[in-house]
Amino acid sequence: MVPNGWKDGRVRDLIKSLNAGVSVNSEDDGNLNSSYKILKTSCVSKGVFDPNETKSVVEEIEISRLKEPVLGDSIIISRMNTPALVGANGYIENGIDNTYLPDRLWQAKPKSNDVNMKWLGYWFASSHTRYTLSSTATGTSGSMKNITKSDVLNIKIDIPPLPEQRKIAKILSTWDKAISTTERLIDNSKQQKKALMQQLLTAKKRLLDDSGKPFEGEWTKVELGKLLDYKQPTPYLVKSTDYSNEYSIPVLTAGKTFILGYSNENFGIFEEELPAIIFDDFTTASKFVDFPFKAKSSAMKILVAKQGVSIKFVYEAMQVLNYPVGGHQRHWISIFANLVIGLPSLLEQQKIASVLTNADKEIELLEQQLADLKQEKKALMQQLLTGKRRVKIDDKEVA
Repeated sequence: MVPNGWKDGRVRDLIKSLNAGVSVNSEDDGNLNSSYKILKTSCVSKGVFDPNETKSVVEEIEISRLKEPVLGDSIIISRMNTPALVGANGYIENGIDNTYLPDRLWQAKPKSNDVNMKWLGYWFASSHTRYTLSSTATGTSGSMKNITKSDVLNIKIDIPPLPEQRKIAKILSTWDKAISTTERLIDNSKQQKKALMQQLLTAKKRLLDDSGKPFEGEWTKVELGKLLDYKQPTPYLVKSTDYSNEYSIPVLTAGKTFILGYSNENFGIFEEELPAIIFDDFTTASKFVDFPFKAKSSAMKILVAKQGVSIKFVYEAMQVLNYPVGGHQRHWISIFANLVIGLPSLLEQQKIASVLTNADKEIELLEQQLADLKQEKKALMQQLLTGKRRVKIDDKEVA
């Protein structure tokens, strides 16, 4: 049912054209000899446009072929991409000089002044519309799908009056600003922690001991293998990958994903020697873990501290080791265990670990706030863009 006062329409009622650019030879942006850019398909993701996702166009003949410049108050849509990313889109508030679209991106422009493109951008970025766009995608390749102009222009849309469009866009923009601010705070906090690590883990800055005086004394050089014992993950490997958020036992990887899912297997859980470090024997990626878990990969080593060693300190020291990973080989026994770090007294280790743990907690708090903001925005979009929740329009906003 169409909300009271809204119109039952199609995307074609709001957009006059979907124009793509052309494919040209381009180079990574490290080439500074050209001021002409072409967007990458990765410039749009999760409803956000990233103006930094570009490549340089250098050759004169290629520059002459460029068309469809990036304009302000428009929407970029990925017409050809992987199944997960086809239909990805983002609103562009301001145009970008000498920057153009490739052939796999469309630029949507308003049909009249009766549409607020920022509101329409939120509509395109909503979960419902993204699902609709993905559902219309076709293609024989499992790795590449495409959508047609007619399919996009024919999508049904409930259209609120222009003042209500503006108000919805204004409300959602407030959430976007809060999200952007929180993302910047997270980046700043991570940089601050990185600077702390560079100072504290190299003894360039010494903390205060329990008497209030800076720690003194030389640090000793010790191999990681003399500080940590390793355990094979075999007894802790999960038997079924039928994960569910309703289960309670986390299954971990040392890679970026970290928590692969949750298992209901209440046996073979690593919990007696926590905290520990999980270490990918092939990539050398590592994670600090202070809660019971199961493992997924037999290539993961579980590292625990020897007597008189702060495992948190060693973990942080491992993060600043400059070790180039090469070849498909196991690294811990043959290489990594032989790498050397500087080691202070146990008390100084613990003090440094405590400072870095507090930095971690600050980052974790901000990341949780960011997740909450994104969830709130998603719920708000679902309500406002469908008319389930109506906004109040005053006389100034109608004018």
